[in-house]
Amino acid sequence: MNVLICSIVFMPMAAAILCYVAGRFNKTVRNYFADAVTGVTFALSVCLFFLTMSAGAVGGLSGADGKTLVEIPYVCGMGLHFTADGFRSLYGMIAAFMWFMSTLFSKEYFAHYRNRNRYYLFLLLTLGATEGVFLSADFYTTFIFFEIMSLTSYVWVAQDEKKDSLRAAATYLAVAVIGGLVMLMGIFLLYDVTGTLFFDDLIGAYSTYGLLSARYTDSAQLMIAGLCLLFGFGAKAGAFPLHIWLPKAHPVAPAPASALLSGILTKAGMYGILILTAYLFLGNAAWGILILFLGVCTMVVGAVLALFSVDLKRTLACSSVSQIGFILVGVGMSGLPAEENLLAVRGSMLHMVNHSLIKLALFMAAGVIFMNVHKLNLNDIRGFGHGKPLLNYIFLMGALGIGGVPLWNGYISKTLIHESIVAYTEHLTASSALLADGTQYLSAGMMKTVEWLFLVSGGLTVAYMTKLYAAIFVEKNADPSVQERFDALKGKYMKKAGAFALTLSATLLPAMGFLPHIVMDRLADAGQGFMLPKGAAALGEEVSYFSLENLKGAAISLAIGALVYLVIVRLWMIKDGRYVNRWYRYLDLEDYVYRPVLLKVLPFVFGLLCRILDSLVDAVVVFLRKTVYRDSKLPQELPEGTPLTHAAACAAACFQKIGNHIWRRKRPKTTDYEHKFALIHEEWSENTAMISRSMSFGLLLFCVGLLATVGYLFVMDIF
Repeated sequence: MNVLICSIVFMPMAAAILCYVAGRFNKTVRNYFADAVTGVTFALSVCLFFLTMSAGAVGGLSGADGKTLVEIPYVCGMGLHFTADGFRSLYGMIAAFMWFMSTLFSKEYFAHYRNRNRYYLFLLLTLGATEGVFLSADFYTTFIFFEIMSLTSYVWVAQDEKKDSLRAAATYLAVAVIGGLVMLMGIFLLYDVTGTLFFDDLIGAYSTYGLLSARYTDSAQLMIAGLCLLFGFGAKAGAFPLHIWLPKAHPVAPAPASALLSGILTKAGMYGILILTAYLFLGNAAWGILILFLGVCTMVVGAVLALFSVDLKRTLACSSVSQIGFILVGVGMSGLPAEENLLAVRGSMLHMVNHSLIKLALFMAAGVIFMNVHKLNLNDIRGFGHGKPLLNYIFLMGALGIGGVPLWNGYISKTLIHESIVAYTEHLTASSALLADGTQYLSAGMMKTVEWLFLVSGGLTVAYMTKLYAAIFVEKNADPSVQERFDALKGKYMKKAGAFALTLSATLLPAMGFLPHIVMDRLADAGQGFMLPKGAAALGEEVSYFSLENLKGAAISLAIGALVYLVIVRLWMIKDGRYVNRWYRYLDLEDYVYRPVLLKVLPFVFGLLCRILDSLVDAVVVFLRKTVYRDSKLPQELPEGTPLTHAAACAAACFQKIGNHIWRRKRPKTTDYEHKFALIHEEWSENTAMISRSMSFGLLLFCVGLLATVGYLFVMDIF
């Protein structure tokens, strides 16, 4: 188990260097080597998953603790710590599978790209870093690999090196860096209160160290630490209002990278949010309500953005924002103290899995279109799917899955989350008085609103996926010559390796949905122990996924989606036979809020503050020199005619240029070296006296003393 965990994390990172070196000599060897590395990583992840299951690490049903802790001491001071349980090994396996499929497709997709060596280098580095995040056992290890993952994946977004790509990459990096710094601040605050960063030691920490602590400030500090960590993880997950990088990065990133950015890297952020909810703030209703509120906002905003988009990959990117919102709603529901949260636990975890696999199929299908047309606007790619049944099947499986259509995997996870909302609403309705567990901030009416926003967002998902499918596979291009060129690509638009990767990825989606009790329930059983670390009993009864009550929710979303598509998309978003971008550009948060604030407002405010403080310090120094530290008279000038030795005269001549450079003062043109030396001596005495009597000189000496003290302590600590 220890060897497996270390191999899964570090083997791809070491192989990345070998892959880069191989690519310098032979591109074909490099491609097959990358395929082999990701394939071996997937095989090792499968072994880890089944070993974890057989070792009793499921924990959801039995409550057994079969975790293996792997420690690599002395790294960055505190060492690295990894572990594996049902959820961690499951998501490590899914990440490795997606990397394997994306790498197989990358060989064909990047056939005509530049800088392929660089892409493969950072592809494998990011794989190891992502596995390190999912298998981490403490916040310190999570943070280290989280930042490595953010920096290496930046190269994916900037791969094209075009203006739009570099701008989107800058946005992605800015969000990652700012989020990382805020996350680090939260880790410092958390460690200061608890003295540990291990997840298992932080179970119920808010109650143990906060509310029950003798120090009344611990509770507030823990909440601030949690909010800082939520900011950092939420930025990577794409939660509102930190979602701005997703709609910008996906359209410019290569399709295989987009699949991983949307399917896996956002889930690394969700991994951190799960830990905060299920460990640090276990059973805290206020935290659950906060996550629920963020989830509802993210779910609705992402769906609206996707509906208005006329770019294929941007629509899928905004869809990812919306689906992250669905997951956050489930996580928020799981954080509310009630018996119904087991449904939300299983639903949110399964929707993470489903969304990853769905976006793998959809983004790679979008990659097939782009590598043939080199365009993504719906008006330009309209009609491309005519006469391409395999591509039609792949895209349709993803569209039906993400739309929550019954018999597909997305329906199962959305049903569980929806049922948790309905059950909790009934729980609140049945309560005649305000509850004492903190849920008094919620009412049955509020939860009914959440339910309808959930169903409407599901309907918007159906509408924008119908828009994409109709534009690509049903409608024909406005230019007959373009449509004729599209039709001529039958059987030539995709090679065998790419077709295998896409077909396998798409076929998983209905297979999981057709057999929910055999596949989905077992996955939920394997992973639910992670989100309920104190153990949980099995569901009282098996969920009837295809009962009339559960099908009713899906039917409402499908009806809303059909209505939105027919009224808004067909009648308002299509003008003169072309799709029109109806989104008001001033609603762009990045261009009209974040960039002006970060690049103009904050520099102006802090610059003004610095000027005020600088003037204040000068005023204080002048006041002290005029009162407490009264200036003494400056040294007298040398009397004229003071005799100088020959050596002094020579020295004066030698230092003439030095003196001019130091004081930058025009001196009288004279060859009288004795007089020149007198002037130099006069200015030297004056400046020396002023410096020795200044407060700045005293502060400078004080800083030198502090540096010497720190150096002494550092040396003594080493020896």
